Amino acid sequence: MPKVLLVDDDVELSELLGEYLQQEGFDTDAVHDGEAGVARALDGGFDIVVLDVMMPGVDGIEALRRIRMASRIPVLMLTARGDDVDRIVGLELGADDYVPKPCTPRELAARLRAILRRARPPGETRGADEPLVVGPLSLWPGRRRAQWRSGTLALTSTEFGLLEVLARQAGRVVDKSELSEQALGRPLARFDRSIDVHVSSLRQKLGQRDDGRSWIETVRGRGYQFLLG
Repeated sequence: MPKVLLVDDDVELSELLGEYLQQEGFDTDAVHDGEAGVARALDGGFDIVVLDVMMPGVDGIEALRRIRMASRIPVLMLTARGDDVDRIVGLELGADDYVPKPCTPRELAARLRAILRRARPPGETRGADEPLVVGPLSLWPGRRRAQWRSGTLALTSTEFGLLEVLARQAGRVVDKSELSEQALGRPLARFDRSIDVHVSSLRQKLGQRDDGRSWIETVRGRGYQFLLG
């Protein structure tokens, strides 16, 4: 049973979501401020964190920043509907996905399952020592481990999923709808910039090729491709 930490200052909403998620097979616990959320997220007892952006004191953005300094635990952000700034900042800081509030418990449960599938895919031990190698990149999908050149590549579960999809199809263009379905586990929504923000983060971590180009190239109007050679 996946263990979910809800971090939201809205006690009534937390109780409602917690009850629904329990019925959907999640083991949930809740705290109602950012400081407590960071401490509980880092104690190693949870599989995923649901983190509200709008909280007094330590808000969700600052809490996420502190969590990411020490942990790659999957984080789903709850953002105000229509607030693109919070969504983009959260994704840039390492959130795996977001759900705009007010959200339906059913959508939240679906997003959590999608993130957990990426973080801990079925058959994760099978082939764990068989890397996917593309140029200087080595991926061990079963262990969710990535190596770039000779060093470990620290990725969120969503970044790993995107990079794996692109690497498996290196040299060809992968459109955004396919990336969203395979890496985010959901259809691409109109005006959704999640893919773009995660790819931007991956580019920063991979750096540039010797010819000055990015390893992940944008093909305008279509999608992205991981370059060979």
